[in-house]
Amino acid sequence: MYKNLKIVAAVTTLMMVFVQIGGALVTKTGSADGCGQSWPLCHGKLVPTDWPIETIIELAHRGVSGIAIILVGVLSYMVLKMIPHKRETKFLVALSIGFILAQALIGAAAVMWGQNDFILAAHFGISLISFAAVLLLTLLIFEVDTKFEAEIMAFGPFLRYNTIFLTIYIYLVVYSGALVRHTESSLACLSWPHCQPGQFWAMDFYQWVQMGHRALAGIVVIWIFIIMLHAIRHYSRYRVIRNGWILAFILVFLQATTGMLSVFTLVNIFIALLHALFITLLFGLLCYFIMLLSRTK
Repeated sequence: MYKNLKIVAAVTTLMMVFVQIGGALVTKTGSADGCGQSWPLCHGKLVPTDWPIETIIELAHRGVSGIAIILVGVLSYMVLKMIPHKRETKFLVALSIGFILAQALIGAAAVMWGQNDFILAAHFGISLISFAAVLLLTLLIFEVDTKFEAEIMAFGPFLRYNTIFLTIYIYLVVYSGALVRHTESSLACLSWPHCQPGQFWAMDFYQWVQMGHRALAGIVVIWIFIIMLHAIRHYSRYRVIRNGWILAFILVFLQATTGMLSVFTLVNIFIALLHALFITLLFGLLCYFIMLLSRTK
């Protein structure tokens, strides 16, 4: 049942991942100006004359984002037609459409008029919400809840409130990470976990951005580890909770590891893209937990 819907949902989710990674690639390679100040054209032309790598990356990101918008629209239409009875459907459709359009508009505005680093840092976070909404729609379509018996769970106050506050907190950490990229603070500190040899903490704005992000991210690792232990101890009968929090810790560990390696490799592109991928998957997983929480008292 819903075979075509499942295919569209899976492809759309994958495309949203590419949007996230593509955005990180544009920032890391300095390709945001690859088409000058023209949008949707490139250097004022439908097909640019010159094709430096920055132009190719920027055009590829625009193309992937455009395809993603179309797919989100198609998926939303199909979902509203085929599973309107599920309680989260309309809300998730509104989120996915609203935030992917907002993401596209901010991207276009940044190209045409430029934006300060603090506004540009919100670009990744906005598209992250759209990805999470599409992911949750996909999980609804594939009836993951039924397969993992997620419809009969009960949550204690510790897990409930920590999941909610952690998700909000991680969104702020994501913003701080995007700010590191957009302020070009990635290499402001060349040591880890301290800033520089003989210098434990920050001395200027760029180092404060870098070290602030590290401190915030370190809290996330410890926080998720504590919640994982709690879930293993008190929710072992619920596979989706026990295994989900184990997966969350694996993802945040990989996230922290790639963050550390970004410093040691002087921001290797492959490592940087993995860094963006792991936080995207982690945020999507936490949003799924939030959806499960919303169904119980």
